[in-house]
Amino acid sequence: MSIIFPAEWHAQDFVQLTWVHPETDFESNYKQAVACFVKIADAISARQKLLIVCECKIRVMQELGDIAKRQSIYFFECESNDVWARDHAAITVFDEENTLLYDFRFNGWGNKFPAEKDTAITKQVFDSGFFNHARYVDLNDFVFEGGSIESNGAGVLLTTEGCLLTPTRNPQFSKADIETYLKEQFGAHTVLWLAHGYIAGDDTDSHIDTLARFVNEDTITYVQCTDVNDEHYAELQAMEKELQGFCTPQGKPYNLVPLPMTTPQFGEDGERLPATYANFLILNEAVLLPIYNCATDSEAVNIMQTAFPDREIVPIDCSVLITQHGSLHCVTMQFPHNFVHNCLT
Repeated sequence: MSIIFPAEWHAQDFVQLTWVHPETDFESNYKQAVACFVKIADAISARQKLLIVCECKIRVMQELGDIAKRQSIYFFECESNDVWARDHAAITVFDEENTLLYDFRFNGWGNKFPAEKDTAITKQVFDSGFFNHARYVDLNDFVFEGGSIESNGAGVLLTTEGCLLTPTRNPQFSKADIETYLKEQFGAHTVLWLAHGYIAGDDTDSHIDTLARFVNEDTITYVQCTDVNDEHYAELQAMEKELQGFCTPQGKPYNLVPLPMTTPQFGEDGERLPATYANFLILNEAVLLPIYNCATDSEAVNIMQTAFPDREIVPIDCSVLITQHGSLHCVTMQFPHNFVHNCLT
């Protein structure tokens, strides 16, 4: 059976947000978090369809205001621990006949945080009939998160050893076992492993979507650190050398597009926050780019416009999201075209 794992720039039918609520980790800055979610929802639903998973539809509609009236927005009510849809939502692949919804087990990034409600969301949405033209695939015997993998849409996966080899996820598997598993489940012929790279304050053990992203089949954009005094310098320089050493299936080096390291961002307790421009979301005709109200924002916007000349770059201030150690890509999950069901037709 041939499996295709589409790239994020593959045509999309909709995007999922799991909406913030007062019992999430954003309790202390809830209003600011809601404002950020509203901006993200506005940007997505103005361009394509949006599924909002939420604990209370009435409250979320009030928070959205007039945006909630858009016909492009759909709601599904269920409980959630937190907001990180990238890591608890379904991952979509295709075989010759079906759209397949992979439902892996999410364990709060190696049992760091409660996740029992989040990991149950996809099955609840499926059981409701919302995904009625897709086939549900229960992969709950494997701990995995969408933010840990990048696809170029042509059989190449990009990931990190720091995340996938963490013993609090799948300790029964070796690196070779995991690589074989990824190739089988995602129809890949190549897995590119990064042994280096991290962003301070990141709870995910170095998800690839904080560090390096495919923007087309043979181009990777990545976070570059050129300040020798920055704590990231050695690791990100080592990661850059790894990326320079990777080759496409045709034996050519990948085109590499560096993104700036953000101006350092700190929380109220003085901790470095995981601000990264790599955590962008590709839509059908736009790219939503997280910015942080800092000096490097405009440079990142310009670089992304060059990387995506045919898409609008939409900057969204995600300063509040990094206070809980995630950003824009972390709170979203795209569902590619051919994913057809009764709610969105």
